Amino acid sequence: MENLDFLTRYINTASPTGFEWSGQQLWLDYIKPYVDTHIVDTYGSVVGVINPDAPYKVVIEAHADEISWFVNYITDDGYIYVRRNGGSDVMIAPSMRVNIHTDKGLVKGIFGYPAIHVRDTAKDEAPNLKTIFIDCGAKNKEELTEMGIHVGCVVTFVDEFMVLNDRFYVGRALDNRIGGYMIAQVTRMLKENNIQLDYGLYIVNAVQEEIGLRGAEMISRRIKPDVAIVTDVTHDTQSPAYKKLEQGDVACNKGPVLTFGPAVQNNLLRMIRNVAKEKEIPVQLAAVSRSTGTDTDSFAYSAEGVASALISLPLKYMHTTVETVHRDDVENVIKLMYEVLVQLKAGHDFRYFS
Repeated sequence: MENLDFLTRYINTASPTGFEWSGQQLWLDYIKPYVDTHIVDTYGSVVGVINPDAPYKVVIEAHADEISWFVNYITDDGYIYVRRNGGSDVMIAPSMRVNIHTDKGLVKGIFGYPAIHVRDTAKDEAPNLKTIFIDCGAKNKEELTEMGIHVGCVVTFVDEFMVLNDRFYVGRALDNRIGGYMIAQVTRMLKENNIQLDYGLYIVNAVQEEIGLRGAEMISRRIKPDVAIVTDVTHDTQSPAYKKLEQGDVACNKGPVLTFGPAVQNNLLRMIRNVAKEKEIPVQLAAVSRSTGTDTDSFAYSAEGVASALISLPLKYMHTTVETVHRDDVENVIKLMYEVLVQLKAGHDFRYFS
């Protein structure tokens, strides 16, 4: 229950791209008892470190930020137009409740939309950035200014965490604070099981993934790791509208997803697959044509190149307020990362030949 309480609080704590500090502080407070020291960089990425003096460095990583909106324009009569901060989906915005983050605190608002009665539904167009707007109940621009709202304020959806049918975790920003939760649980298990690693372990919760993998890019240069194992979410392709022929065959409750692709170091991937087989952890396989689209790419191509791999969590309804993952998949990602770290030895050479 303690872990579920942490997960609930962590998912419900807004951490929009570029403004992640509230969630990062909560995450750091949770992992502090399990690490020797920590790092906080200039833009807010947080790293818990075990064995900081060890020369061989291993990273496990997730990203902390969530998609959001920026206040972009305020009309004289008190309506707010927005622009994306990350891959925010205009289609789901109408009728959603929002929090506008200001220096004076949170201001409540709603994405209003014209009622069906006054629209010509035969000519309905999809919502777009020119037609969606936020209503805070203000009578004019001056009243919004008094509330603390200005161009550049960040806006997040209100929706909070819940458990669906006693088996699915549901909420906004599971992409990818569920990853932060999972690497935190790996760290806790290492401490509670008194595992003595012979390498330095860097538990990285990076910022600004949603706008180009930027936090991982910065922190990878600072740590200069030898190995990086990244966890992020990937699409469950079972629900309607997905095309398995194009997007692969991935399902919730069938285990973590291991990805083949140029950024993934094959010897490290083979090690992970062997551990999964030995420990009877179910896994699924996926392939990417160029990049993984995750922080794996930033680590893989940093400095002289870092042996990197991706362990993904199947997720339904990405970039909505009802992102959904299966509890057993979460536990299996945690178990797989933990077992890989336990058997890994300092100095392991992942090169294909020498």
